[in-house]
Amino acid sequence: MADVTTSHSTWLSKNDNQVAGYNPAKNAGQVIGNKVSVIIITKNEVENIHACLESVTWADEIIVVDSGSSDGTAEICKSFGAQVYMHDWPGFGMQKNRALGYAAHDWVFSIDADERVTPELRAAIEAVLRKEADTCAAYRVPRLSSYCGRFMRHSGWYPDPIVRLFKRNAAHFSDDLVHERLLVEGQIGQLGGELLHYAFADAGEVLQKINHYSSAGATMLQKRGRQASLMGAVLRGLWSFTRTYFLRAGFLDGREGFMLAVSNAEGTYYRYIKLMLLNKKL
Repeated sequence: MADVTTSHSTWLSKNDNQVAGYNPAKNAGQVIGNKVSVIIITKNEVENIHACLESVTWADEIIVVDSGSSDGTAEICKSFGAQVYMHDWPGFGMQKNRALGYAAHDWVFSIDADERVTPELRAAIEAVLRKEADTCAAYRVPRLSSYCGRFMRHSGWYPDPIVRLFKRNAAHFSDDLVHERLLVEGQIGQLGGELLHYAFADAGEVLQKINHYSSAGATMLQKRGRQASLMGAVLRGLWSFTRTYFLRAGFLDGREGFMLAVSNAEGTYYRYIKLMLLNKKL
C-alpha cells in the first residue's frame, strides 16, 4: 500500500498533497444531523491504518473488526477511540457483515485500511447526513487508486464508482471470499469528491496480492461449479491484458499502465490455473 506517515499530522505522502489538497485542520469537529458509523476490517495494517483512521475522525463512531493482527494495528485503532472486535477470518464479505452488525447508527460508511477519505468526499458525506429525509438508500463514491506510486486515471481503474455510504437497514455485503459486493435495497445516488485507494505500493505487494486473490478466487469459482483448462487460463489472461491496456486505455497511464495490464493478466491466469488444479484433486 502507499507510503503513509506515522504521526497524526498527515495521512498523505509528500507527493500526494497535490492529489487531494489535504489539510488536517479541516478534519476537526463532527457533522450536525444524522449520525454515521465507519466500519473497517483489518489484519496487520500498521502501515495503513493510522492514515485511514485520521481521515475519518469526524465520524460518530468507528468500528474495527480485526482478524488477529500481530503488528499493533488493534492498538492504533483503540488510540483513535475505535471499538475493536476480534474475530477469525471467514472471508471479506462475511467479515464486513460482522463489522456492519456492530454499527449503531442509521448511516454507515465502509472503508478499507488502504483507503483515505478526502476533504471533498467528507463534505459530500456530511451534506447527505444533514438531510432530514433522503430518497436514496446508498451512495456511490468515485475511487482513485494508486499502483506502484502512480494514481491511475485509465486502465479501467477510474472513476471506479463503488457503493460505500448506505443506510444500515437497507444493505448488506455478499458472502464472497473476495471481491465482495454491497447488496442494496433501494435507490443509489452519487457522491462528489474522491476516495483515495493505495492499492499497491510496489512490485512485491503486487505479487503477494496476485497470489492471495487468485487462490481465494479459485476457491470461490470451484464452489460455484466452474471448470478451467490450461488453454482457457492462457486465453483469459491474454484477454485481461488486452482489455486493460488497449480497450481501457491503460497505455495512457504510462509504464504503470503496462505493468498493471501484465499483473491483471497474471492474476487472471493463475486464478484459472489454480481452479484447474483444485478440480483435479476432486
